[in-house]
Amino acid sequence: MKTSLGCYPCFFTQILKTSAVLGLDEDQTQAAMARFGSWLAELLLEASPAANGRQVYRILSEISGIEDPYREIKDKCTQTALKLYPELKQRVRSAPDPLFEAIQVAVAGNLIDFGTMLDFDIKEDIEAILRQEFFINHYPAFQAHLAQAQDILFLGDNAGETVFDRILFEELPQRVQYVVREKPIINDATFEDAVAAGIDGIADIISSGSDAPATIIELCSPEFQERIRSADLIISKGQGNYEGLSEESLPIFFLLKAKCTVVAEHLAVPQGSIILLCSPHFPDISTAYQ
Repeated sequence: MKTSLGCYPCFFTQILKTSAVLGLDEDQTQAAMARFGSWLAELLLEASPAANGRQVYRILSEISGIEDPYREIKDKCTQTALKLYPELKQRVRSAPDPLFEAIQVAVAGNLIDFGTMLDFDIKEDIEAILRQEFFINHYPAFQAHLAQAQDILFLGDNAGETVFDRILFEELPQRVQYVVREKPIINDATFEDAVAAGIDGIADIISSGSDAPATIIELCSPEFQERIRSADLIISKGQGNYEGLSEESLPIFFLLKAKCTVVAEHLAVPQGSIILLCSPHFPDISTAYQ
């Protein structure tokens, strides 16, 4: 997915929101905006929004001297999600199709995204999403490919959302490898966040080797690049991972909420839709949608 001109206002909004979280004063915030504005001349529209957005957080980190501005908020989201875990786990267990219910729980967790919003109520918004129907629903294809897969890679997204991913892992027949960011970026999950959610007990946690707020293969470590290209099945969570991988010819199922207009337009869905999408570039496209 390429960056559009519609992404520009979002970049500056992210500077404003994160500056407030960091406690930057007006001069520091203006300096961050000026530096990013100067860098815009180098912005590549061919790159994904997540690839370009990485520069926002590099600038803010340099100005503030703080590597992980959302650390406290991430911890709070994880603790809040863990309190919801028993109720959501029971919901899955009592569902007619526990796997499908666990998928819906996992995508509901995708609302926890400080790159697109700061003001939300986790419990209330989770309930709202669980009442939604998938706008794109390739669940039968997912079931078919899951049954055949032996080597599954799950691309994580945000801290706190990790708890909802854990509920899905507990319904999968295979142990998965859970991919996190190498370094803190926005509220994306790192190794520390995955462990705090209990992921280490049910999945193998690995790093993408990148600090981008997405899985962008050319920015990942050589080891991870080899790993992602050898997986039987890839489950990709969130908008950022969709932005980075939507054009890749890999066996990917995208699981996300289309929170911004640019992503919604790219998917040709209404903004706010929840999605379980088999990639149109799935290598074995003849059987991908069966």
